[in-house]
Amino acid sequence: MESGQSTVAAVPTKEWVLEPETEYRFELDPGTSLAVKLIRGQAEIFGTELVDGKAYVFGQECKAAVFTWQGCTIEMSPILSLCTLRCPSTEYVSEETPMAAYANVHTALEQRRVRALQAIRGSPISDDSVPAEPPRVLVLGPANSGKTTVCKILTNYAVRTGQGWSPILVNVDPNEGGWAVPGAISAASVNTPIVTSSTANTLGSVATSAPVTLSSNALLPLFYWYGHKEAKRNPLLMDRLIRNLGQNVQDRNEDPEAVSSGLIVDTPAAFASSTGSGLKDDQRQVLIKACVDAFNINIILVIGHEKLTIEMQRIFGGRINVVKIPKSGGVVELDHSYRERVHGYQLHTYMYGLRIEPPLGVSDATLGGEPITDLTLAPSSLQISFEDLAIFRIGEEAMAPQSALPIGATRALSEMQPVAVDPAKGGSRLINSILALLAPPNPDEAERYDEEVLDLTVVGFIVVTALDIPSRKMTILSPNQGSLAGRTAIVGSFEWSEQ
Repeated sequence: MESGQSTVAAVPTKEWVLEPETEYRFELDPGTSLAVKLIRGQAEIFGTELVDGKAYVFGQECKAAVFTWQGCTIEMSPILSLCTLRCPSTEYVSEETPMAAYANVHTALEQRRVRALQAIRGSPISDDSVPAEPPRVLVLGPANSGKTTVCKILTNYAVRTGQGWSPILVNVDPNEGGWAVPGAISAASVNTPIVTSSTANTLGSVATSAPVTLSSNALLPLFYWYGHKEAKRNPLLMDRLIRNLGQNVQDRNEDPEAVSSGLIVDTPAAFASSTGSGLKDDQRQVLIKACVDAFNINIILVIGHEKLTIEMQRIFGGRINVVKIPKSGGVVELDHSYRERVHGYQLHTYMYGLRIEPPLGVSDATLGGEPITDLTLAPSSLQISFEDLAIFRIGEEAMAPQSALPIGATRALSEMQPVAVDPAKGGSRLINSILALLAPPNPDEAERYDEEVLDLTVVGFIVVTALDIPSRKMTILSPNQGSLAGRTAIVGSFEWSEQ
């Protein structure tokens, strides 16, 4: 349940009649929820079709749009909070949308999928002008340009075609967190529409952190832990993790017919511009190239940024299709405090599951079309020995600043050197820190190497809530019960505590 929310009397509903190719846009305040029901016609949210008569509930400051190709009528039910009718802070109907352009992109990607599948099966070729390889798309754009929305729309359109596609959706924006928690980069094969209901799970729920009542829990993403919000904190580490993720995706995606579905890569705003990102242009271009190489990109979509489009055409235009697409006028400028609250929602949802109270009087309330039942978890508070968990910090985060070194001295550690953290020592900074638990090393590998932990996938996340140094024990919060003995973990700069 969202904090600060009270349940009182049912509230009146409001109908919106949408003309063809228009959309109803809304933005929710903290502590409010909204139920939207399709009364007649056809409508979709970020490419996911709405079912007639079902109430779709949104919360946790969700910002979304209900679009219709043919026209529709929707019913909106806001919630009463603190005895005051709280409608969305912003709601309006827009007649200007980029959906036609996005649909054209989808059609081009679909042609590539069909052509690639024909080539795999040895079927007659339908169109020689279309390359016989699946679409592998990199989406670039500045901050607040709607990159994730475009990725969701294109993914949802692919799985809606009824052709059995299961495109891989990749998120390399650590500030967003994808299916995990902020600080992670991840990838998952998507075969059902991605649910939109809150800012805590913009790419849908997964089996690793939520109950199995949602169909979207079939998603089993791959995670790597970067541990920071911004790429500028450690560009070398970001480069390596992107390449690890790409290699892992290739290794696991061995079915030729599944490969024909292609993949779509969502990126952070820092990849689009050095202004305000802390990255130099050469660092930014190296990270883009890491994505291109790791995922064998053959299409780059640039959202509303002409200079970046020209730059990408200059660098990759000879071998990669670079296409500029329009930015939606409904994209909202997101400030730092909003992103901090979203990180809190994500971490709370990872530990406790997602629960959004529907407006009273709303029957058949759903989250993305699934009933709101048994969507909460009971995380475990466990006390473990310091020796049960080997904890590391990576690179610069574990080092003294250059200015603190003796004159003429140089660093002995690289930016990707794992440094062991001793919880018993002062300054460990572990209280309230997010720790990523790593998969065990491959036992078949005879050789161990210093940076091995960087190449291990993540199997879960925990929070350190207390340290008992005299007893050499720590208390952790975990969404799942189980022994952590012998595990390895990495700590970054993210912290979280229950309010």
